[in-house]
Amino acid sequence: MAPGSRGTGLFRTLLIRCRTPGPGQTRTGLHRCLSSLPPPGTWTSELSRLSHRDLHRLSVTDPDLFWGSAAADRLRWMKPFHRVRDCELSSGKISWFLGGKLNVSENCLDVNVEKHPDRVALIWERDEPGTEVKITYRELLETTCRLANTLKSHGIQKGDRVAIYMPVSPLAVAAMLACARIGAVHTVVFAGFSSEALAGRIQDAQCKAVLTCNEGVRGGRLVKLKSTVDAAVKSCPTVQHVFVSQRTETPTVMGELDVPLEESAVCPAEPLDSEDLLFLLYTSGSTGKPKGIVHTQAGYLLYTSLTHQYVFDYRDGDVFGCVADVGWITGHSYVVYGPLCNGATTILFESTPVYPNPGRYWETVQRLGISQFYGAPTALRLLLKYDDSWVKKYERSSLRTLGSVGEPINHEAWHWFHSVVGDGRCPLVDTWWQTETGGVCIAPRPAEDGAPIIPAMAMRPFFGIQPVLMGEKGELLSGNCVSGALCISQPWPGMARSIYGDHQRFIEAYFKPYPVPFAFVVLKEEFGDDPAAILQQLRELVTTKIAKYAVPEHFLVVKRLPKTRSGKIMRRILRKVAVETSGDLGDVSTLDDPSVVGEIVDAHERYRKRRAEEEKKKK
Repeated sequence: MAPGSRGTGLFRTLLIRCRTPGPGQTRTGLHRCLSSLPPPGTWTSELSRLSHRDLHRLSVTDPDLFWGSAAADRLRWMKPFHRVRDCELSSGKISWFLGGKLNVSENCLDVNVEKHPDRVALIWERDEPGTEVKITYRELLETTCRLANTLKSHGIQKGDRVAIYMPVSPLAVAAMLACARIGAVHTVVFAGFSSEALAGRIQDAQCKAVLTCNEGVRGGRLVKLKSTVDAAVKSCPTVQHVFVSQRTETPTVMGELDVPLEESAVCPAEPLDSEDLLFLLYTSGSTGKPKGIVHTQAGYLLYTSLTHQYVFDYRDGDVFGCVADVGWITGHSYVVYGPLCNGATTILFESTPVYPNPGRYWETVQRLGISQFYGAPTALRLLLKYDDSWVKKYERSSLRTLGSVGEPINHEAWHWFHSVVGDGRCPLVDTWWQTETGGVCIAPRPAEDGAPIIPAMAMRPFFGIQPVLMGEKGELLSGNCVSGALCISQPWPGMARSIYGDHQRFIEAYFKPYPVPFAFVVLKEEFGDDPAAILQQLRELVTTKIAKYAVPEHFLVVKRLPKTRSGKIMRRILRKVAVETSGDLGDVSTLDDPSVVGEIVDAHERYRKRRAEEEKKKK
């Protein structure tokens, strides 16, 4: 395989044997010779000849062959890899495509510019309906190169960390790709977080620069961004430059660190090792310290590309509509990297589901001809409150696949999404994955032709994903009628590599057995008169539906849960309360209402005292 070329096929390699093992290979079984593969472009055609069952079986029984051939065919390599993987999960050692060099930006942009430069890469659905802006692959490459050159001219180099605090916009995408182009490591921070939350992430990553805008626009409101960055960087001594773009006409006061964005439109792509860092993305951790999930180059790009195509049935020419913010992993994987690597047209949704009215999503589907719509159950439940006419007044025949992402979708929202939005004709894929997995791990599709989809269930593991059940002590369970914890038994290319600056924490969090759970329960008003009876029903329900061992030892009734402004439960606070270390809760500035913390701490203290009194009586 020549450097600089897209690689070659998958299943014809079943017939190829190497005369001598390469690095990391043994003489047992089928030896793969990665330099002697069939002609480029055969992966998809060969894949279509196998049943889904056979394809999944191949991906878990011979992952080196499956992923090695897929990577060779689907990605452009500057230097070919010599070994598919070197992984040991118990020690958190995860390496894929060893020895290979490539550039993610080149795979997302240059490859597509060579084939179809004037194809629309991004449709920026701005806050005001009907003001969308279309950016071609050629234009996106030029913007990316300008940003990359600006970063380089101000001393940003390979390995430097760069924070991106921007609204959903083409410039935010270009900023991510500019970092990838020069080998800098981006960490996108949701442009709604406070200055304290932004500062904490900048400090943990030791960012050298921040990219931002003067303001954002969302739901008809202006959101100040530059002033938030100014406040944050006061406590971030590693920041040398703040690069500022104008989203609105409001003048920006520039300080000594501030740099306007503008530069030459040509920037060569830096050759990067397969396992060089691509980005950090911070999630809520069990301590106050931000938890920076590490994703690397080749494996992540390959996995997002493959899942984007096969989970959502993406086809050439489709308009892919993922309405997530680029500050979350969904935006990284299915707004930016997966779709662009596949040469897709992808939507950047700047607004809200109900601005200027509850028909905004579906008016956008009609106007832009969206083929796949991928959204969160939280938004769907919000829209459920409004009359169906807000959906049905718009033409939605362009839709072919619906997708749900985030928390589990409830049955009512699932059926409304499928029947009303999709007219009962579009497959609805409820996807299970998270920041740490990089991309979709379990979903109803891909599957055999005609395979059923059960409402509100993720159902089927993706290629290379092998779910297993494990007991309390980490033992593998087998046989029928057994229950345990759902785990994934073998590595896949898109998985996280570490927690930035704390690999031991990564091992403890994801590869070790965990305690029995502690349940925080919010009762509806009609059940508040007899909480003891309700809790007993919950114990019985967990025993019946999951397993007896999974019944929590502790049930604490609280009025409400600590949630961020995006609706995510901040579990680290609950964990701190449960293990009685609530004196050090860390950063709570991202909570929608921080006063909820005091309510939960007080409830736990009353519960703890009551338990202590009960123990005394028993003695």
